[in-house]
Amino acid sequence: MNTEKVAEYIINWLKDYAINAKVKGFVVGVSGGIDSALTSTLCAETGLPTLCVEMPIHQAASQVSRAEEHIAQLKKRFDNVNEVRVDLTATFEDFKNVVPSIEDTAKVDLSLANTRARIRMTTLYYLAGINSALVAGTGNKVEDFGVGFYTKYGDGGVDLSPIADLMKSEVYELAAYLGVPNSIQVAQPTDGLFGDSRTDEDQIGASYDELEWAMKMQNEGKSADDFTGREQEVFKIYIRLNTINQHKMQPIPVCEIPENLK
Repeated sequence: MNTEKVAEYIINWLKDYAINAKVKGFVVGVSGGIDSALTSTLCAETGLPTLCVEMPIHQAASQVSRAEEHIAQLKKRFDNVNEVRVDLTATFEDFKNVVPSIEDTAKVDLSLANTRARIRMTTLYYLAGINSALVAGTGNKVEDFGVGFYTKYGDGGVDLSPIADLMKSEVYELAAYLGVPNSIQVAQPTDGLFGDSRTDEDQIGASYDELEWAMKMQNEGKSADDFTGREQEVFKIYIRLNTINQHKMQPIPVCEIPENLK
């Protein structure tokens, strides 16, 4: 990948989109992870107002410190970057206290994890509204179009997706080129939605390098029978997630009424 040219292309794409949409700039949720760090840096590079938003909900101290380090670095490098911290922990707890619960803790935990992401999405759109800005998505290609590893109407609810055509390895390459803090580059990827130390790999069962390989194999028309051992295991993980998460990747189904019934 020609990192310099790719970075320039995305930055120009972001700037042109914002100008044509007649908005002032961008709002980005910054988590302390590589994807949000790259996205916020690309937005900052446009020269347009870029608001970096921290939205902790029982967040691990390491994630908070990485996010703060990154935002501080961006503000030092770019005059157009501002920040706001919205602690949503109390909001999340209030939500838990007013909704019904069930004994199936696994279902409750997953629903609450997705709720965290959706509360954050609502916050980003509030801030975008009062700042005449666009919500910039932070999903990469493997997450958005491979395994669907994001929350529908949570971190998947955005106005535009500047890095969604980049594989995770390309995200790292571009982040290094643009000077994202090393602490973020070496951190284990995590969605931080469960309030514990589980990583993306813990949840998915495969690393991003393995998922990239599986995505490539799927695009080449391969099947699980073409592989053995760990490769077959990874490919099956990828195909299962790609299949069950199609509802996130496809347009919302619309019940189209036949003309003769109208």
